Amino acid sequence: MQKKIVILNGSPRKNGNTANLIKAFTEGAQSAGHSVTEFFLDGMTIHGCKGCFGGNSNKVCPCVQKDDMARIYPAVKECDVIVLASPLYYWNMSGQLRTAVDRLFALEEGDENLLRGHGRSSVLLMAAEGTGFEEVLHYYNNLTHYLKWNNLGHVLAGGNMKVGDIAGKPALHEAESLGKSIR
Repeated sequence: MQKKIVILNGSPRKNGNTANLIKAFTEGAQSAGHSVTEFFLDGMTIHGCKGCFGGNSNKVCPCVQKDDMARIYPAVKECDVIVLASPLYYWNMSGQLRTAVDRLFALEEGDENLLRGHGRSSVLLMAAEGTGFEEVLHYYNNLTHYLKWNNLGHVLAGGNMKVGDIAGKPALHEAESLGKSIR
């Protein structure tokens, strides 16, 4: 059965190591018959959450702020799998990705919670210079637990300092295999 996959790409580099993980994952997912929509967050205007509790999940754009999240909300509402992709910055996801994740809260407000549960699954893809992924995994695992998303796994690619360092590394095969494994 075809799944709708949304990738939130939190890297500031369009062709960096995170992008290569995303490409491998996407190739695997598409070869398994799934549709993939990627949002390159650094090229979008997304403001931080105001914590106003003024959103309403049943609106076309559930947040009171009017920015590029209006493009992301419909895709997330309809998707089966959400992929969070980011370089590792100070033991966590990039600010671009964290801002978008915070803004997804608007889908929990109002008449119906459209973010929590609904049979959604998630994947984490990360590239980093080092290998200190423990803190981001803690955050990711807590997030998926709270949102009741089925955690399909992650690819954590350490040892990638410069753009292109990930080329030829096993993490690319792991990402492709993860994409293919989605059922």
